[in-house]
Amino acid sequence: MIDEIIEDAQQRMGKTIDALKSSLNKIRTGRAHVSLLDNIVVQYYGMDTPLNQVGNISVPDARSLAITVFDKGMIGAVEKAILKSDLGLNPQSNGTLIRIPLPPLTEERRKDLVKVVRGEAEGGKVAIRNIRRDANSDFKSLLKEKEISEDEHHQAEDSIQKITNTFVKQIDEVLMKKETELMEI
Repeated sequence: MIDEIIEDAQQRMGKTIDALKSSLNKIRTGRAHVSLLDNIVVQYYGMDTPLNQVGNISVPDARSLAITVFDKGMIGAVEKAILKSDLGLNPQSNGTLIRIPLPPLTEERRKDLVKVVRGEAEGGKVAIRNIRRDANSDFKSLLKEKEISEDEHHQAEDSIQKITNTFVKQIDEVLMKKETELMEI
């Protein structure tokens, strides 16, 4: 029973790390990356459709993105969706291809992005701690129902704390890597 609770907590903590990495990939660094446009949706025949299903996104160089739209009539809608996003990008179309130049980040903007990244990381740590709290409450309920002894309860809490520390350390490593990426010019 204890092993199942610990296993579940580990899986949930792992998913939290994956979610954090995914959300940090969407935060722009100095280099162009296709995941920058992952959250953009386009009105395609009355339906919200992810941008990557409307066209092919490529990275021709470190400072720009290119989108080849499958349906040439959708170029205007794609440009509008990119402009409406909060990414601060200005797409340029030549009729068949949409180019998105990425301006270099200013020092002030980099510092703002570092604050955003730290907030995301703190949210991940809170989620990890909540998972630990849930596991500890499950242990307490097992103790109340006399399904485990006091010693097993303390050992289980110690092991869940060690796992929590490991995952918090992973979040700190991901944070440091992203901060370094943001601050390099």
